[in-house]
Amino acid sequence: MKFIIGTKAGMTQVFDENGVCKAATILKVAPAKVSQVKSVETDGYVALQIATGSQKDHRVAKAQMGHFGSGVKFVKEFRPTVNETVDLSGFAKDTAFDASVFTPGDLIAVSAISKGKGFQGVVKRHGFAGGRRTHGQKHSEREPGSIGSTGLNRVMKGTRMAGRMGSDTVTIKNLRVLQVNPAENVLLVSGAIPGRKGTLVEVRGI
Repeated sequence: MKFIIGTKAGMTQVFDENGVCKAATILKVAPAKVSQVKSVETDGYVALQIATGSQKDHRVAKAQMGHFGSGVKFVKEFRPTVNETVDLSGFAKDTAFDASVFTPGDLIAVSAISKGKGFQGVVKRHGFAGGRRTHGQKHSEREPGSIGSTGLNRVMKGTRMAGRMGSDTVTIKNLRVLQVNPAENVLLVSGAIPGRKGTLVEVRGI
């Protein structure tokens, strides 16, 4: 299992050994530690709980301070996937690790919360074409059109309509680690990653 938590810091361009320019996302990956090893006997499932980040101690509850330590900001659990062998013998409480767990060329899956866009109409949210601009129609350029059903006389569940857009957990698979800089706690990942700057990002090897 390879995994770590980071925050999105922005995007840049990276030239590979062949001189090809590639888009890359910068991830600030602070050193993390294992705060709890969960097992089937004690918790009913297998997982590793890791803690990272720092903040002022008075912002952390005393119970959390006793469990995670001083000033922890982010906590996440990582469970082995179906294809992974469950072997957590190399992990123990307070085991520390950093960006060096990954190497350039590793394939990873990245999960983050996408940007929130508020309440949006069907044209932006679902890509509807809107109404015609002529033949007697007026002020209907971005309307959804008919939503009812003649036979059932009601709106079917799941009908695509206007509503809240964004702020969803999105996972991007098969991204590649381009560069690793443990000294600066930075990972460079190919392509774009969901979320704004400062968004918490989960990185795990696949």
